[in-house]
Parts: sequence; structure tokens; C-alpha cells
Amino acid sequence: MPVNASADAASPTADADDAATLPINEVFYSLQGEGTLAGVPSVFVRTSGCNLRCWFCDSYHTSWEPTHGAMTLDDIVADIESHGEADHVVLTGGEPLIHEQSVALLERLDGLGYHTTVETNGTIYRDAPIDLASISPKLASSTPTPEKDPKGDGEWAERHEERRIDIDALADLVDTYDSQLKFVVTGEDDLPEIEDLLERVRNAAATTVADSDVLLMPEGTTREQLDGSRNRVADLAIEYGYRYTPRLHVDLWNDAPGT
Repeated sequence: MPVNASADAASPTADADDAATLPINEVFYSLQGEGTLAGVPSVFVRTSGCNLRCWFCDSYHTSWEPTHGAMTLDDIVADIESHGEADHVVLTGGEPLIHEQSVALLERLDGLGYHTTVETNGTIYRDAPIDLASISPKLASSTPTPEKDPKGDGEWAERHEERRIDIDALADLVDTYDSQLKFVVTGEDDLPEIEDLLERVRNAAATTVADSDVLLMPEGTTREQLDGSRNRVADLAIEYGYRYTPRLHVDLWNDAPGT
């Protein structure tokens, strides 16, 4: 079972905007569950706050109802270093790149020799030492329409739809970093949009985006949900020539916190 560190995800921040802190929902040690590094022991630093509101967000308490404590960079690094077994750190959220201090944290981790993955929705570019940009552009199927809005008020549908794709930011990310484009797939209807979006990114970027850098991941946060979707998404990956990525943490621990 993954190991949670000392961040108090339930406590409100006293000074989340302080230049030396980040709003942290949780810090924990587990296995990377998704993407090309699935299975690698990793320390996860989950920031709180997001500029989007996917209806299926698997980190509800970093987006729809952000909860966090303000942690100094020194305390975050100390938590990471307490897990001496891991040399891989995943900075995730929410959307970690909305926070300027994420760059300072990544610089600290780079200086300490950690390999870093940043999980991002691809709407924000920052210049930082990132070993792998794990970019998950949000498709139209992610928009919290009134019938799918977790809060039931439809307040975020228009804002989410307007913000969910930024081609310039996506091109800058793939041009600057080793990257993977990881799409949450809800069904076959998502594939035409994925194909169109890839064409737009390839036209805008100087870097070649190979099909092997494109990963299809089934939507679902419980084993039961994945049981109904993983084979269908795997078949789509085979049909279109992209990679399939599991949600290993869900297969192992279902929807347990700190995974």
C-alpha cells in the first residue's frame, strides 16, 4: 500500500500565496500508475487548484473542492527525501503549473538529482527543469455539462470549454520537453477529436510527435468502472496505432486515497 507523508490535506492554508510555499493536497509514496513510466516507485507531490473542471476528475479535492495545506519548499523536499527508495518525483494536481513556485520546486529537485514527471493538462507552459512532461489535453467529453456536473449547477461548463485546449502551450511543451500525450478516453467518439488535435499540435510544433508518444487511457476511478472500459480503449489503441496505458494504481488499490 502506498505511504502517505505529512501534508494535511484537510487543513485550510494560512498563507497559500506566500512565495516560499505551495498549496499541497498530499505527498505520498507509491507506484506511478499511468504512462510510459507505469510501475516505477515514485514520490507524488499533489498540488491543489486547477484552471479546469473535468467532470470525471480523479482528484476532486484539488479542483472542484480544493483542500490543502500551505507547505514550504523545504518541507516538501524533506518529505520527498524521507522516501529514500525513490529517485522519481511526480508533480501533479490539480494543475501544478498554475503555481509559479512549482518551478522553484522543480529546480530544487533537479539540483538534488531527481527524475521529475509533471502531470499537466497542457494549457500552461513554464520554463522549468522537467524530465518528462505528461500532457493530458482535455477533450470535449471532459466538459461538465449540466447532466454531468458533480455540483449540479453547470457553472463551469462554459469556462472549462473555453480553456481546455491551448495549441500554443501544447506546442511549447512538446518542443521543450520529452513528452507524452495522454488522453482520457470515454469512448470511440473521442478518437476523431484526438486525431484532429494531434494534427493541430503537429502543425504548430517543430518537434515530431510520434504515434508512440500518444497514449490512450480509459476513463474510470474504480476497478468496476475500468472493467467496463479498458478492453474497449485497448482495442481503439490497436486500431489507431497508439499506445494503451493502464491505470495501474486503480487496478492495485481501487480508489484508495494516497494512490
